[in-house]
Amino acid sequence: MYMQNPVFIPGPTNMPEILRKAADMPTLDHRSPLFGEILRPALAGVKKVLKTEAASVYVFPSTGTGGWETAITNTLSPGDRVLAARYGMFSQRWIDMCQRHGLKVDIIEAAWGGGAPADRYEEILAGDTAHEIKAVLVTHNETATGVKSDIAAVRRAIDAARHPALLFVDGVSSIASMDFRMDEWSVDIAVTGSQKGFMLPAGLAITAFSPKALAAVETARLPRTFFDIRDMARSYANNAYPYTPAVGLLNGLKLSTELLLAEGLENVFARHRRIASGIRAAVRAWGLELCARSEDLYSDTVSAIRTPDGFDATSIVAHAAKTYDVAFGVGLGEVAGKVFRIGHLGSLTDVMALSGIATAEMVMVDLGLNIRLGSGVAAAQDYYRDGRASKIQAAA
Repeated sequence: MYMQNPVFIPGPTNMPEILRKAADMPTLDHRSPLFGEILRPALAGVKKVLKTEAASVYVFPSTGTGGWETAITNTLSPGDRVLAARYGMFSQRWIDMCQRHGLKVDIIEAAWGGGAPADRYEEILAGDTAHEIKAVLVTHNETATGVKSDIAAVRRAIDAARHPALLFVDGVSSIASMDFRMDEWSVDIAVTGSQKGFMLPAGLAITAFSPKALAAVETARLPRTFFDIRDMARSYANNAYPYTPAVGLLNGLKLSTELLLAEGLENVFARHRRIASGIRAAVRAWGLELCARSEDLYSDTVSAIRTPDGFDATSIVAHAAKTYDVAFGVGLGEVAGKVFRIGHLGSLTDVMALSGIATAEMVMVDLGLNIRLGSGVAAAQDYYRDGRASKIQAAA
């Protein structure tokens, strides 16, 4: 069936028609000068979105998972120690990747629904007086639980411990939707993908390396071929790729960054915060709770909503898809069956969000939950109207 309803999963996200058309382009000779007219602006635009002047950007035909692999294989060697906290499905998957690559992972077990424990990072790093830990891994936005972690606090923890470890940040579901300050937070490698805040199809792993991370590349001994940033850098010097690039997606990335910068990054972040706040108002009206344990942890790109004990939250997602042709996200890992997720990032408006809230209400009523039709919609409407009303009054 041809789908016309917006999706409410935390990626891939809804695509503006202008970006879909930008990615859908005739074949172009990627060894011609025309390719450079796509590549250079796309890389420059990503740097602006990341708020970095010092980092070098490398974009691979892959996904965020490929970006994780790019980070570790280009900077680390077999047997190196890395420090990571496990507080959701995606922080766990990065840990698993490190272990498969023969790295020794010091794992901080943290509650699902909580964020990255900066105090524990500091404690462990301070105890590592021999500086055996080579990198610290943090998931900025844990998509499985709807939790945002404080990257600035983790940087302060590393600095307080006077430790030279590199800071790697998974920003797959945060970058281009939530504030990310690569230079200010001294992030050494940032990882994201095309299919989230950049509002494109899946297919691009977007990474950025600080000068410190680039220095580590020359001594790293983990195997790498496809994801070798040295090959990519040499090709970039000639406006080329070391292999066939995803030209259409790169053209879409060029336009995506232009759209984000034209809207204004602070406006983009405020839009996501406003839409997320309306959805959180709906959750409160339903009498339900978020998986995130406190307000400072609330993600502005995805809300993981707990259902009553004994109720299978996955049935909400299945029923929404079958009955109303609307996609929500299922719970993953430790919260599978306990939460359903509403993604609210990328190309989304207040009006689109209201349609997702209304659908979720219909589904929960259909399945017998004690939810009053219209309660969440009304709460979100009040929130969205109040915000816009204040702007109208200020302009009057």
